[in-house]
Amino acid sequence: MCPQKRELQRVRKRAEYQVIQARGRRIKTSHFVLIVWSGNGEQSQARLGITASRKIGGAVVRNRAKRVIREAFRRSGDLWAPDVDVVVIVRRALDELKVADVLDEWSRAGSLIQRRIDEARSDLRARAAVPSGA
Repeated sequence: MCPQKRELQRVRKRAEYQVIQARGRRIKTSHFVLIVWSGNGEQSQARLGITASRKIGGAVVRNRAKRVIREAFRRSGDLWAPDVDVVVIVRRALDELKVADVLDEWSRAGSLIQRRIDEARSDLRARAAVPSGA
């Protein structure tokens, strides 16, 4: 019997992508741009959105990249706080990159990711402190 995979919460709506990309904090790695945004804080776990344009390759290449990223996100739960939305933009084809390689790339950027998450949270607190209608 196969072990049960943890259900992955995903960013699905275009409007959500636009908010995250406009307000989020960016982290660049060799293969990805990670955009983190601290949403409303009511989520039970981090959410993932993936953008892979045609410039990285055809449908097969893009879909493989998305599968690898989703699995890496599942396995890197300790890297992402539950109130965070993450959009991963694939900068270039992953070629023969495996899940372990993606996890290694993300863990090398771990301290920067944590710093950007903290900045995103402070942005959220600053937005909450501004009175509406101002």
